[in-house]
Amino acid sequence: MADETDDKRPMHSEPDEQAIEEPTTSGAQEASETAWMMKEGVTIGLISIMAVLVLALGLMQGTGLVDFLAPFADTGLGQWAAFAVLVLIVVAAFVWSRRGV
Repeated sequence: MADETDDKRPMHSEPDEQAIEEPTTSGAQEASETAWMMKEGVTIGLISIMAVLVLALGLMQGTGLVDFLAPFADTGLGQWAAFAVLVLIVVAAFVWSRRGV
């Protein structure tokens, strides 16, 4: 019968020592950090929704289901250029939201 000290399997995981760098010491600091996290979550959510909508538009445009960008460009190349501008707007919004983080 094997001794318990011979068993090399971990029985439980040790907590991460670096998980909390600085504990919250005041209510104002906690409120500030909570507001920051909420802002970040909402921003990432909105950018994700915009990215999915642009992706859906691109897929529908590519398969010919919609001709949504026709008022902006008459040719296929022009419509894809308008789509590229939409993609750049979403990417720029994401980069702007990450500034200062």
